[in-house]
Amino acid sequence: MAAISLTKVREAAPALVDLYKSAGVSLTKHGLEGARAAVYLVVDYSGSMKPYYKDGTVQALADRVLGLSAQLDDDGTVPVVFFSTDVDVVTEIELADHHGRIERIVAGLGHMGKTSYHLAMDAVVDHYLDSGAHHPALVVFQTDGGPINRLAAERYLCKAARLPLFWQFVGFGDPDSRQFDYLRKLDELPVPGKRVVDNAGFFHAGRDPREVSDDELYDRLVGEFPKWLVDARARGIVRS
Repeated sequence: MAAISLTKVREAAPALVDLYKSAGVSLTKHGLEGARAAVYLVVDYSGSMKPYYKDGTVQALADRVLGLSAQLDDDGTVPVVFFSTDVDVVTEIELADHHGRIERIVAGLGHMGKTSYHLAMDAVVDHYLDSGAHHPALVVFQTDGGPINRLAAERYLCKAARLPLFWQFVGFGDPDSRQFDYLRKLDELPVPGKRVVDNAGFFHAGRDPREVSDDELYDRLVGEFPKWLVDARARGIVRS
C-alpha cells in the first residue's frame, strides 16, 4: 500500500496523479511495493544550470520526485537542498503547493556559483539526523557537472555509507562530457575497500531530461535501491 492514498493525491495535487501511478508501477516492479523511505531532492544551482531552471526542467524533476515520495513517505513533502559553491537553501516542496514552487524558491536565491557536492551531502545528512527518521532515505541528487572538490565528495560519500542514506545521482546535459567521468567513478567505488556498502547510483538523463519517460525515470531512480536495502540491512545500517 502506498504511503499516501490516491484519493489524497487527487485532492492535494491532481496534476501529479499520473506521476504517482507511474511511480507505484516502478516500485512494484522492483519489489518495493509498500516500502517506506524518506525521499530527498538535491538540486544543482550552478551557473550552467540556468537554462534548466528557465525552461521548467528542474520543476518537472521536482514534480516527479514528489510523485515518488507520495508512494514512499506519508508526510506529503520532499526536503530540497539547492547547492552551488555553498548550500544556497534547505527547504521543502509540498504536494499541495508544488506548482511553480521551484521558481518561487529560486527567486529568493542569490548568485549561481559552482558545485560543492560534499556541502550539499552534509546538509542532507544533518537534515536526516535532525528529523529523527526511522526509515531509510532515497536521495535524488541532480547535477550537470563534477564537483569542485572531488576528494571531499568521495570522502563524504564513503563516510556516509554507514548511514541509512542511498544517493541516486542524476546527470543533466551532454552525455559525452568528461564532467560525468567522476560520477561514474563515484558510482563504482570499491566495497569494502572504500565503503561498507554500495550506497550510490548514477544515470544520465540527457540534454533534455523532460524527454525521459516517467516510467524510465522512475525505474532508474529506484533500480539500485532494493539491493542497497538488502546489503544495508545485513550490516545493521537499516533497521526498519
